[in-house]
Amino acid sequence: MNILTGYISSTSGSVEIDGYDILDNPIEAKQKIGYLPELPPLYTDMTVQGYLSFVYDLKKCKIPKKQHIDDVCRRVRIDHVQNRIIKNLSKGYRQRVGLAQALIGNPEVLILDEPTVGLDPKQIIEIRDLIKVLGERHTVILSSHILSEVQAVCDRLVIINGGKIVADDTAENLTRKLSKDFRYIIRVEGPQEDIQKVLSSIPGMKEVLFNGEKEPGAFEFSLESDPALDIRREVFHRIVTRNWTILSFRSTEMTLEDIFLQLTTGDSAAAEATLAGAESDDEGNTEGQAAADSQQVESIEVVNPETGDTEDVSKPLEAPEIYEEKKVNMNENGGEE
Repeated sequence: MNILTGYISSTSGSVEIDGYDILDNPIEAKQKIGYLPELPPLYTDMTVQGYLSFVYDLKKCKIPKKQHIDDVCRRVRIDHVQNRIIKNLSKGYRQRVGLAQALIGNPEVLILDEPTVGLDPKQIIEIRDLIKVLGERHTVILSSHILSEVQAVCDRLVIINGGKIVADDTAENLTRKLSKDFRYIIRVEGPQEDIQKVLSSIPGMKEVLFNGEKEPGAFEFSLESDPALDIRREVFHRIVTRNWTILSFRSTEMTLEDIFLQLTTGDSAAAEATLAGAESDDEGNTEGQAAADSQQVESIEVVNPETGDTEDVSKPLEAPEIYEEKKVNMNENGGEE
């Protein structure tokens, strides 16, 4: 974080912010950055208004001063404490003041280092929600060791081990690439044997294990499928079109803690190799999907309880037609054309 913001120099490599090198063009690069370090750089004997006015002058902003500071205070919800001395504020409000100083000048990139450290649960939730709102108008780079926080806020994850990037992807993709036993757990209300037959006949399904009757008339199954295929839609359609009820449907995917530990401890080299192999295999996923869809499944017949007819459940259901959105123009008299 200190290298990104130009606070310390890098021994190798380079950093560019919106095309400006942080060492060659520090003024231009830093104008693009708003930075909140782990310990907010506050002058606690100043009022909130006075401090933000001081930061405004330091950054040589050209936006109308009072209007801009008022707008920033509203965005981080500290407009009602502008006249209070910073040292009399709670830790959560001080963190908000730190965020406010980072937002002065409307920088395109916000760099937040451990923004919720030392806060109570209520304050953590408030800061998380605020970061999500800020992410709609700024690029937010967030550093945190609280992995549940990262999972709740971030769209993209970068994991660093020993100073090197070992993963850069979404949590969902990392789970898919690293998990060796990816399963879904489904609970369905209906005839147990017929449900198991229907689920087993889905293309790409490797194994359907019966976990027992968890509720009266409701049965739970563990589903293992080809990791390259997404079977959720087919499972849903086959169950609901037979008037059975899905009571729960969840995955047993790895948590972010599992991913982090696998990439940073123990045999991390093997995990990195697994990631690299998964990326090279992604190109073949389309072919694998087509092959799985076309594979031959032995005919499995089930009696429909509504009609009494026998139907073959081994065939995939036809996808519903999707109609183009109707475009309507209005004529001068307000009628449709």
